[in-house]
Order: sequence, then C-alpha cells, then structure tokens
Amino acid sequence: MVSSKPYYSSILLKLSGEALQGEQGYGIDNDILNRIAKEISEVSKLGVQVSIVIGGGNIYRGVSAAAAGMDRTTADYMGMLATAINSIALQHFLEKHGLVTRVQSALELNRVAEPYIQRRALRHLEKGRVVIFAAGTGNPYFTTDTAASLRALEINADIILKATKVNGVYDKDPNKFKDAKMFKSLKYMQVLEKELGIMDSTAISLCKDNKIPICVFNLFQKNNIKKIVMGKKIGTTVN
Repeated sequence: MVSSKPYYSSILLKLSGEALQGEQGYGIDNDILNRIAKEISEVSKLGVQVSIVIGGGNIYRGVSAAAAGMDRTTADYMGMLATAINSIALQHFLEKHGLVTRVQSALELNRVAEPYIQRRALRHLEKGRVVIFAAGTGNPYFTTDTAASLRALEINADIILKATKVNGVYDKDPNKFKDAKMFKSLKYMQVLEKELGIMDSTAISLCKDNKIPICVFNLFQKNNIKKIVMGKKIGTTVN
C-alpha cells in the first residue's frame, strides 16, 4: 500500500559507477548526475535520512585490472579513489539542489572528505544532511556492495536501494534474452544459491544475517527512488 507519508525513514542508496557515465561509456555525465541529485533531493526533503554508496567502475575497475595482471590490492585501492571522485561530484550536484551534504571516506582524504566515523555519520543524518560514503570499506578485496551493506547496518537504515539499469532481478540477462523473467521478490538464500549477481555473496550474507531488505530497481525510470520510499512496490525485493 502506498502511504501518504514516507514508508521508510532511513535509506541507503547504492549507485554503480557505471550509472554515472551515461551513453559515453566512461567518466561522469553531468546531466545524469544532476537528475539523480534532483531525485535524491526530493526524497531528502520528505524528511527521509539518505545515505549513499557509489562504485567507481566508470573510472577504474579494480577487479578487471587485477585480472589483467595488476596486483589486486593496488587495483582495489585505485578503485577506492575512483569512488571518492564520484562522491565529490555527486556532492556538488546535491548541494546545487539545496541539500547539505557530507562525504565521509574510509581512506584519509582530509582536504576533500571527512574520515568515516559512525557516530558523526548518524549525527549528520539526524540533522537532515545527506551522507555519501566514499572509498568502500577502506580495505582491498571488499566491493562497494559490501561497503553498502556494512554502512547500512552501521547507520540503521531500513532498506538498501540497489540502483541498476534494468527493472529488477531476472532469471537471465534481459538484454540478451527476450524470455527473461523478472522476480518480484526473492529470499537471500535464493540469491546465493542461484548466483543471481545482484550483489556479491559477502554483501548478501551481511544483509541476510542482519535482516536488512534490498530493493533492486531501475534508476533510469523517473521518480523510482521516491516511489519506493513512499511504499510502492517497484523492482525486486530481497528479504
């Protein structure tokens, strides 16, 4: 049932780096970033606590670089720095829409971001500020999906909103198979057993053990973030 007031009081939005690159295939598309920021601002102004984790794949993909021969630890740290670039860019556009925003980084980047401190993050959220968590967990071998699950637990988010380019979770790639079927809901174990690839297994296991739901939705359909926050069933829910 869609509520007249927000159904969720605190959300963590997980954005992929690829979501920011638009059709250009790399880097940051300012028009897309501005549209995402506008939608986030509408949700924040409803009184919902909004925190965000962004990947860095539009700038640098640590896993593929490691597969190509680079040391995995080095590649992952480079990926963390890419997430910081995306976080600072999103902060700029959020503030253009009138939101007070803080970037908190798991790596020390004192000139451009605060260090990640859980209590400080909670205080920012209580004051209505949007908090962007940069640099993943600060450790190699952990993805930004795992960082999103960890931060969501630390700030007591009601749900993780996992933004994608498709409408939800399918049994196979809907861009390749016309007969692909979308799941309306899934259990955590189904995601792990079917290896559906929504998030990596560490991230899913964290959510499962701590009972935090995940909603996988299409970022590029207008107002989807707000619709979910207001209680509308969009995409695929994992719980």
